[in-house]
Amino acid sequence: MTDTHEHGSDLRQAQRRALWVALAINGAYLGVEIVGGIAFNSLALLADAGHMLSDVVGLGIALIAQGLLSRPASARHTFGFQRAEVLGALANAVTLVAVVGWIFFEAAGRLSDPEPIEGAGLLIVAVVGLAVNVVSAVILARARGHSLNMHGAFLHMASDAAGSVAVIIAAVAVIVWDATWVDPLASLAIGLLILWATWGLLRDTVHVLMEGAPKNLDAEEVEEVLASQPSVGSVHHLHMWNLASDTPAMSAHVVLLEDESLHQAQIRGDELKALLHKRFGIEHSTLELECHPCFEVAEERSRQ
Repeated sequence: MTDTHEHGSDLRQAQRRALWVALAINGAYLGVEIVGGIAFNSLALLADAGHMLSDVVGLGIALIAQGLLSRPASARHTFGFQRAEVLGALANAVTLVAVVGWIFFEAAGRLSDPEPIEGAGLLIVAVVGLAVNVVSAVILARARGHSLNMHGAFLHMASDAAGSVAVIIAAVAVIVWDATWVDPLASLAIGLLILWATWGLLRDTVHVLMEGAPKNLDAEEVEEVLASQPSVGSVHHLHMWNLASDTPAMSAHVVLLEDESLHQAQIRGDELKALLHKRFGIEHSTLELECHPCFEVAEERSRQ
């Protein structure tokens, strides 16, 4: 158990370091991209800058959420702030959707009334931006684990890298064919890409907030494994959920086969919890041990 907690702590520290590095890189480049978009009159570059602004905000949100995640539990927050990283991921998804709305609005105006664009300058800024995005995405990918918060930050970087590719294509089209209409079209492509990536993040964060079962665990399989143990007669009222996106928890009623002392029953319970942790990685498990199903007791009381 200690090794798992130490590994989890090391992973969280690595995630915080990765977020700080990505924030520093993107924050430094954000000003360059805004100036370049205005100087070269490129909506695609400004759209990418808007996305990068959301990256910087998103990375800041992810860092705050990661910091809250490490705060200890209290009488008011008995599980600590585990859900903070899920809320951080949700906030990142919302900022991405807002950026897409702005991109679509601006692109509609540019398509109906194209403006002159400085293609060479646009190309240089976009290539440097692609390098920044790829480096940031790689750093975050190596540390993200199963965290939705880190996944949200990674999606910011990955979709921005793809956006930079779209800007490069637009710059080449302007230089070679003087096709200025490609610039707002590329910004629309960036927006659609962001929406596609954001949908999965929104779906996963809502699943966690709605107390859905962890995606990598099968509740029926967990119940079968518990019920197959020599000391167990049956299992019912099994519930599974995530505290944080990478911290599964569960509760269940377990009927023991033999009438045992409280001490012996506690030993059986500890054995089952150790099994859940080893087999499924469930660190937080609450087992109510019974000598017969609780609904039988309720029926007997109703007859009295």
